[in-house]
Amino acid sequence: MHVLFATPEAVPFAKTGGLGDVCGSLPRELAARGLHTSLVMPAFRQTKNCGQPIEPTGLEIEVPIAGQPIRAAVLRSYFPDSKVPVYLIDQPSYYDRPELYREAGEDYQDNCERFVFFSRAVLEVIKHLEPETQIVHCNDWPSGLIPVYLKTESSSDFAFDQIASLFTIHNLAYQGSFWHWDMALTGIDWKYFNWQQMEFYGKLNFMKSALVFADAVSTVSPTYAKEIQHAEHGCGLEGVLQDRSEDLFGVLNGCDYSVWNPESDPHIAKQYSSDDFVGGKAECKRALQEELGLPQNPEAPLISIISRLADQKGFDLIAPLIPQFASRGAVQWAILGTGEPKYHHLLGELAAQYPEQVAVWLEFSNPLAHRLEAGGDMFLMPSRYEPCGLNQMYSLRYGTVPVVRATGGLADTITDATDHHLNNGAANGFSFVEYTSDALGATIERALSLYRIPDAWRRLVRTGMEQDWSWKTSAEQYVHVYEETLARAKSLV
Repeated sequence: MHVLFATPEAVPFAKTGGLGDVCGSLPRELAARGLHTSLVMPAFRQTKNCGQPIEPTGLEIEVPIAGQPIRAAVLRSYFPDSKVPVYLIDQPSYYDRPELYREAGEDYQDNCERFVFFSRAVLEVIKHLEPETQIVHCNDWPSGLIPVYLKTESSSDFAFDQIASLFTIHNLAYQGSFWHWDMALTGIDWKYFNWQQMEFYGKLNFMKSALVFADAVSTVSPTYAKEIQHAEHGCGLEGVLQDRSEDLFGVLNGCDYSVWNPESDPHIAKQYSSDDFVGGKAECKRALQEELGLPQNPEAPLISIISRLADQKGFDLIAPLIPQFASRGAVQWAILGTGEPKYHHLLGELAAQYPEQVAVWLEFSNPLAHRLEAGGDMFLMPSRYEPCGLNQMYSLRYGTVPVVRATGGLADTITDATDHHLNNGAANGFSFVEYTSDALGATIERALSLYRIPDAWRRLVRTGMEQDWSWKTSAEQYVHVYEETLARAKSLV
């Protein structure tokens, strides 16, 4: 089976979030299991500067946009320590920009055109690949028109006759919704611009289009697959997803332990394992406190947060709690991330007001992210919604106990430390359901109570560290999803 991934992001070539981590790991894991995999993505400026060797293929393609031919070169690279090829669509007027999708807080005005071009370019690349592609695995709205082309404009092209499409939702909230006249850019017949197919409240919607036309749909955790079929998390598309419920699969993302592993992590002060973690974590905590300017306080646990600073990530719950806990000296906070200006301002003020309890780093640093995972005692993820989440899995491996809201992938990975789950050895963190600051505060208090019982806390830490959230199980499930996708495609012929 040859599975071609179509995605705007893949580590180490380009990343803005978890999508990049998934598409940087899953193709390699599938290849290790014997599948033939490859990947196509735009040649962003970030991609060309990522440090990976990139070579020309000699292939040039031409794509019509609103009837006008636009040319691009196809470059090639490979994932590190892998033979999985990565094909890069090099069209500088679309992709040679400072950021991937937006700049100075505003989306690029031609995003529709940029990713119409990408979708059509992927299909042109497919014509030149060996072995022949059987599955196109599309990821999020930027590749959302590929399933549409396969069922409409390209359906009579023999090159695509045996190809099935799987579309994975990484975050339903980002849908690729554009002015209705942008439909003319696609070259797709206007008859498909209707409420049952490509139109959504008067706009062209890439996400909805993919959900309607793909042979199968997946998302990144079993719980999120259920949640998005209801109004609270369906972002207006819950009806479409209910209609596709028999073709909708929830597959939990995996953790790349070649990168996130305290036994081999080059970024942390001292490496450690689940067999002997007490001294290693203590040294990592001490070094992190020194780096961030926090005093040594063995009585107070250090809570790490690595996140986009936004309401969706629960910062509207966190913000009122920081001064409450900081004024008591009960915990220390180490926060890394960027996001909404209001939280930049608020967190900066709190760090200035409570310099011995709060350290804030308003940027993204991968090495520091590793040190926050290793040096923290707890890791906070009180998300309003979370399709999967990866940091809670990293935290488990690093012995940093997750405190999460039970939604999406957080509900699928974290077992709350109730007395029952502690006694039967299933507990690996703390979780709550009600989306309020009071519920989060009470859960932190529960965590503090257990932290003061060293033996019980160490058992909880060890349980999490010994669990396997690697891509192995997820890759096996994706093989099954691919087989189901092919079966569905054949049944529609």
